[in-house]
Amino acid sequence: MRPLAALLAPVARRLVYPGGTTRLPAGQTDLELRVDGVTLRGWEVNPGQQRALVHYGGNGEGLDWLVPELGRRFPGHTSYLVSYRGYGASEGRPGEAALTSDALAVFDHAAARHPRGVDVVGRSLGSGVAMQVAVRRPVERLVLVTPFDSLVATAADLYPWLPVRHLLQDRWDSAAVADRLRARVLVVRAGRDAVVRPARTDRLIDVLPQDTAVLDLPDAEHATLHEDPAYWPAIEEFLAT
Repeated sequence: MRPLAALLAPVARRLVYPGGTTRLPAGQTDLELRVDGVTLRGWEVNPGQQRALVHYGGNGEGLDWLVPELGRRFPGHTSYLVSYRGYGASEGRPGEAALTSDALAVFDHAAARHPRGVDVVGRSLGSGVAMQVAVRRPVERLVLVTPFDSLVATAADLYPWLPVRHLLQDRWDSAAVADRLRARVLVVRAGRDAVVRPARTDRLIDVLPQDTAVLDLPDAEHATLHEDPAYWPAIEEFLAT
């Protein structure tokens, strides 16, 4: 099993972090952060607001499409969209430890500039990133979009014939840290999600705080749930209260 796992591990990493599909020139971004010698790039949307919003994206998601969307929908927030290492125009190589460190640095950058507080949104893989931030920093409001209990369990659903517990070095175990969460939470659940199966989201909901709000979109799919007419209004209302 171990020789097979060693052989397949690079393939598994590329499946978890397909950042190459999101690459774009640095000149198309307007924000740079240096973290541990690595330059991360992205966008600062609607500068100068008292509150901040930090968005952590999905594992294959480019963030550029969100620049006009967040600017229009959250005019009372300055939104920070910073691509993961190896994504967008950011340097480096992704991994759980590095992405967690980077995400904390993005949060700290926002918190130092916005005295009214920082809200966080994490989608898919970004829900795991957001959870790691929210248990380490004073996140006030946390939106988890198609979240999972752990990456390993999610991958096992998708590839039941593979030894994923041996293949994946990065665990992104949100359920394991849920008892440390202090933020107000909204979960957005996609009923027809074939990537993060609804059972994985339900498993996380079971261990989140009892007052967690849940938006159930029964006809929504993983990649297109933001097109559901209830999606944006629910998040706008949650972040406005």
